[in-house]
Amino acid sequence: MQISEEKALSSLAALCSKGEHCVGELEDKMKRWGLEDDARQRIIDYLTSHQFVDEERYCRSFVNDKVKYDRWGRRKIEQALWMKRISPDVSSSILDAVPDADYLDALRPMLKAKWPTIKAKTDYERSMKLIKYAMGRGFELRLIRQCVDEATDMEEPDDEG
Repeated sequence: MQISEEKALSSLAALCSKGEHCVGELEDKMKRWGLEDDARQRIIDYLTSHQFVDEERYCRSFVNDKVKYDRWGRRKIEQALWMKRISPDVSSSILDAVPDADYLDALRPMLKAKWPTIKAKTDYERSMKLIKYAMGRGFELRLIRQCVDEATDMEEPDDEG
């Protein structure tokens, strides 16, 4: 599907005014539309200079949404941003600004809900499966251990009582 540079610019400007998008997504769209490299660059330059596209703003929004709503950990978010071709120069500082408490707020209820569904012969085996599950969601081991330790600390008084 070949479209003109003007049509591509107006379509992408309309798209960007409805929600946040990164340069990588727009590049992919323009490649599918069959636009030449120089036309793609002119469009990206225009959209960036007129603040339709801002990688840092996109990254902040993406990170916020993934932590709060999708309950992703830092590693999974980093990987997704890499797939979207967001520079680590942009993403690192934004990810560093997210406090551990935000990740823990996402992780705790997820682990609490998962705990009773895990089938295991011992608590150790169950903890290992829980850790593997949380790592698959992109959380860092130190945060996972903290949550698992809190959960087992809370269980012990119930067992004695």
